[in-house]
Amino acid sequence: MQPNIIIFNPDQMRADALAHLGNPASSTPFLDGFAREEAVSFRNAFCQNPVCVPSRCSFFTGLYPHVHGHRTMQHLLHDGDATLLSQLKDAGYHVWMNDRNDLLAGQEPGLMARHADEVFTAAAMAPPPGPEDPGLRGQPGDKNYYSHYEGRLGLDGEGRHYSADDAAVDAAIARIKDPVDGKPLCLFLGPMYPHPPYAVEEPYFSMIDRAKLPRRAGIGAGKSRMQARLREHMGMEAYTEADWDELRACYLGMCRKVDDQFRRLCQALKEAGIYDNSAIFFFSDHGDYTGDYGIPEKAQNTFEDGLTRGPLLIKPPTGPAVDPGVSDSLAELVDFYATAMDLAGVAPSGDHFGKSLLPVLADRSACLREYTFCEGGRLPHEEQCDEYHAAAGNGGTIPKASMYWPRQTAQTDALAHAKGTMVRDRRYKYVHRTSGEHEFYDLERDPLEEVNAYGRPEHEPEIRRLRMAMLDWYQTTCDVVPRQYDRRIPPELMWEKVRRQCPPEAEEEIRKMVFAGAGFAMVSARLGELRRADSGAKA
Repeated sequence: MQPNIIIFNPDQMRADALAHLGNPASSTPFLDGFAREEAVSFRNAFCQNPVCVPSRCSFFTGLYPHVHGHRTMQHLLHDGDATLLSQLKDAGYHVWMNDRNDLLAGQEPGLMARHADEVFTAAAMAPPPGPEDPGLRGQPGDKNYYSHYEGRLGLDGEGRHYSADDAAVDAAIARIKDPVDGKPLCLFLGPMYPHPPYAVEEPYFSMIDRAKLPRRAGIGAGKSRMQARLREHMGMEAYTEADWDELRACYLGMCRKVDDQFRRLCQALKEAGIYDNSAIFFFSDHGDYTGDYGIPEKAQNTFEDGLTRGPLLIKPPTGPAVDPGVSDSLAELVDFYATAMDLAGVAPSGDHFGKSLLPVLADRSACLREYTFCEGGRLPHEEQCDEYHAAAGNGGTIPKASMYWPRQTAQTDALAHAKGTMVRDRRYKYVHRTSGEHEFYDLERDPLEEVNAYGRPEHEPEIRRLRMAMLDWYQTTCDVVPRQYDRRIPPELMWEKVRRQCPPEAEEEIRKMVFAGAGFAMVSARLGELRRADSGAKA
């Protein structure tokens, strides 16, 4: 029987939110044990776009954002676009997903049913208690207003904070315990956590030791115009290091809750007796600044590791070899698509750019990629790509009271929101922007990417190498040729062209050939055979 494909996809989780990847303040005991004993955890797994929608459109198709223009929050997949979910559904899987979509165009009726048999929604449930201090955010102009920090959440009368994420986990567990018609299960569970607002209940809020938080990346030198615009609009200059520590600790507390939710899901798979025959994927769509460079949340066309590197853990089903532990091999999220399809034994319906990670699962030292890539931003005229115009509508304005006003407004600056592409190997990172605002980092000497070293003569050889790698990458991935063969001549017109050359006794045969899709060369060749046969008979 085909293995179950289990996808646990928390939103906006940094790689270094996992304790086993080096953060001394993190608390992820289940994921740490999962990586140590059963799964491969990729230290260097990178998304292909640093915001939600384009990243998801990429890793569910195996295509880079530039291939079909999926590099904006407003351009989702449409009818005719195949995904991992739709292809597994067609292959006989029962596909379950929660309504954390960010993938399929909502205006197209029946599109979600094309990709999933079952979609769980928690929209009708009563909202859980809000922050314990509802006045913490303040008013526009206050230091905390645009921080996305809400702090400790209240508990209900039963002493819990039951969110839509919790309901989705419970619904996924219910489906695991009640299989459908003996079909293999493809389960896509996308929790909102740890996506801001930064808010979590006890005991998670107090689990993180603030004294163990690693050094936060400073504003630095030569950083991007987008970062400067975000800081300008957010107006958080009065934020102290203690303030940032609380925000960061709250975020890690949210990640600890995610760890518990993932543990519950895996336990349900074991109790249902299907754990061993399940390929389990744990990864995020992108990361989060969490105070690095004086910025919370995320941004388009910025490519620091905190945004572009996320967790990726894979446990194969029984059968394929696995070498548990941490791998330093480079990986991209498009590789998730290739790996899941490989494990399911389903041939992709179209071309893609992912690489199956099974060789790395078998040997953590295996190397499949020399470089990883990420992209975002827009050309100056592409206002349809910025979040401001999409949210405001024609001629509208976004009020400063909106939580996302700083990010949306920053994107109206075409230079700040310039189209950018990152190429990275294990040591060096180069960012190329259409605005000319390029960046270069030696990650061995500057691991927090605080000082842009672009333009220094000693780095020119590495910059040239990375720039050539980027050119090669764009040339090999700039498009995909459809696998269907189109007809240059409509069948009605072709029939008109050939019917006069057709012997009366062969009209029905040739007409069937034409309307069955035979090309002109095949039809002409058959007519030639008929004419030669007729000449031979007459002779």
